[in-house]
Amino acid sequence: MQTADTVAHARAFFDVLPRPLGFVPTMGALHEGHLELVRRARAESSSVVASVFVNPLQFGPGEDLATYPRDFEGDRQKLAHAGVDVLFAPEPTSMYPAHFSTSVDVGALGQVFEGAIRPDHFRGVATVVAKLLHIVSPDCLYLGQKDAQQTSVVKRMLRDLDFPVRLQIVPTMRENDGLAMSSRNAYLSPEERSAAPTLYLALLALRESIESGAPKAAAVERARALLSPLAKADYFDVVSADTFEPLERLRPPAFVVGAARFGKTRLLDNLYVTQQ
Repeated sequence: MQTADTVAHARAFFDVLPRPLGFVPTMGALHEGHLELVRRARAESSSVVASVFVNPLQFGPGEDLATYPRDFEGDRQKLAHAGVDVLFAPEPTSMYPAHFSTSVDVGALGQVFEGAIRPDHFRGVATVVAKLLHIVSPDCLYLGQKDAQQTSVVKRMLRDLDFPVRLQIVPTMRENDGLAMSSRNAYLSPEERSAAPTLYLALLALRESIESGAPKAAAVERARALLSPLAKADYFDVVSADTFEPLERLRPPAFVVGAARFGKTRLLDNLYVTQQ
């Protein structure tokens, strides 16, 4: 596996890699969910590129940019073992040189739910993904379903800006107890880790209730009741997979979404509903 740390260095590799080229963008601290994306890309592509870049644009004031889990050497070894051809690991100054001021904003889709709680988060996500796609020029982009709103934001950007890339959304990888794999799970104390799977159980209950015809308000209350007392819910809802507009009735394609704080750690999860 080759490693590039500047845009020019990276393009020297990407220009000669056999096609089709699959691309897996990450912020590092890799787990099996990330590696499943790489495996899918490896199975479907002649070449695979992965990136490790903790993107400062998607962190707001007071968020965990400085403490976000980092293990570059461990990540490098995992990606090499999984079959990545080139690892792109730029420094922030390479991605955002002095006087950088351009951004990508997807409008209302990026201003609700996570976008309302974390203003400018999705502008940062869309901007870095646009830059990475421009640098790597992949044929297919691989993202995990766990960050549902993020996948919808990227899908909208690809469509609106006519990026010539196919998007593959890979189902969420889970621990044996149902907890969605996430780099931020490393923040959880042992007690919080034991409680964290209740977020997934709450989403299952919400989907079951609304599928059985219960009013959404009642379904949401049932979900909140199943969440551990150690957690504080940010939201539970049922939304359109395309627009993230709330739905009163389950109308696929849709997401059942939830977010909750376990101590200082904020976790997201969702269920993708494709048919009733």
